[in-house]
Amino acid sequence: MILPRFWGRNERSLGLTIIELLIVTMIMATLASLGVPLYANTLNNARITKAVADIRVLEKEILVFQLFNGTFPTNLNQIGRGTLLDPYGNPYQYLDIATAGKGKGDFRKDKNLVPINSDFDLYSMGQDGQSAPPLTAKQSWDDIVRASNGGYVGIASEY
Repeated sequence: MILPRFWGRNERSLGLTIIELLIVTMIMATLASLGVPLYANTLNNARITKAVADIRVLEKEILVFQLFNGTFPTNLNQIGRGTLLDPYGNPYQYLDIATAGKGKGDFRKDKNLVPINSDFDLYSMGQDGQSAPPLTAKQSWDDIVRASNGGYVGIASEY
């Protein structure tokens, strides 16, 4: 039996041409360029969610410590969380406002330079690992903060 020939191809032209390979490669590169930023954004959102959950747990542990001892802990070591790292690999930051003294510049402040908490500050320094007391400072925009004495926990730029 003789097999028909298709459009003039012979046995040597059954593979892909270089043009077809380039087209497939370009399609794959386009899909990858769309997918990688979406993946990075999703990963960062997951890290923010983890930091918010960690801050809520730390907040409850600090309040339990205060309930039993009458004062807030001076540092996170007193509640056994001194080595806890945020999802970005940095230690959580804690400041007992009552024992820090009045007028100290370490308090987290809103856009009006008013302290965002009256009991204690608790936050993650975010993806860049840098922070400054006012939330309006560029280093603080990505921080995950506890504000309004626990009424808000989230990204500093959204507070």
